[in-house]
Amino acid sequence: MKFDIIGKRYWFFLISALIIIPGLISIATQGFNLGIDFTGGTLLDLKFARPVTVTEVRAALQDYQLENSTIQLAGNEQVESSQNVFIRTHVLSDDERRVVLAGVEKSLGSFETLRAEKVGAVIGEELTKNAVYALLISWALMIGYISYRFEFKFAVSGILAIAHDILLVLGVFSLLHKEIDASFVAAILTIAGYSINDTIVIFDRIRENLKSQSKTEPFAQLVNRSIWQTMTRSVYTVLTVIVATAALHFFGGETTKNFSLALLIGFASGAYSSIFNASPIWVTWKEYEQRKRVALKTGGAK
Repeated sequence: MKFDIIGKRYWFFLISALIIIPGLISIATQGFNLGIDFTGGTLLDLKFARPVTVTEVRAALQDYQLENSTIQLAGNEQVESSQNVFIRTHVLSDDERRVVLAGVEKSLGSFETLRAEKVGAVIGEELTKNAVYALLISWALMIGYISYRFEFKFAVSGILAIAHDILLVLGVFSLLHKEIDASFVAAILTIAGYSINDTIVIFDRIRENLKSQSKTEPFAQLVNRSIWQTMTRSVYTVLTVIVATAALHFFGGETTKNFSLALLIGFASGAYSSIFNASPIWVTWKEYEQRKRVALKTGGAK
């Protein structure tokens, strides 16, 4: 006898709420740790006495919690080391800049400061709004397409599962005060695509099983059977992407840490919401409508 996922759906709804609510509280109270892509920062243009590598510069900045800074080597083509280096950090005061530059000189040798100035955000308020609008428009298009291929209730259930995953990632990053930059936005869009893809696989199996549904089989039992028929595929898929993303997180560079962390959380949440949230929401909705129809018929008979 396989575990009754649909029968225990309210417990899974409760688990999702208990995980998401602390993150929402954190978002409302302390907000996000926005990176230099959103807030702007300080640009340092340095010319060293000897060629240096990005790894060396990043290691020198690590003592000042600036290892996530954007570091570029100047050159006509892609080079491994260069005397000219561009460093983009969060906004530094004059005193902080002097301390950082003194530490870099101690670690990497003498250099000449060609330029040190504050620069604006790469991702401004208008671009952020446009990204949100694009996400909402994509959700509207998903709802339209899924409603056409399946039904409206499937579409709304799928979008709610995506919202679950995105809110979870945002909440965790707020709670942990992890830096949010341009790569984080890309991670959120990737998570949304993964989540709806996994959900659609289960919805497709439900639709196929509905064609042969007996009159005595309730929706809950049919959906439970459909979920278990796709469980192996769902588990293999999520394990594959999590192993690859974990390798990127643990063995990749500092600049990919937050990006891969967002993907890890989002992929795990996407697998969970596809199985334990999306289809159960659809069943709950269908059963509510069924009870409503029975109540109307009973009322009409009286």
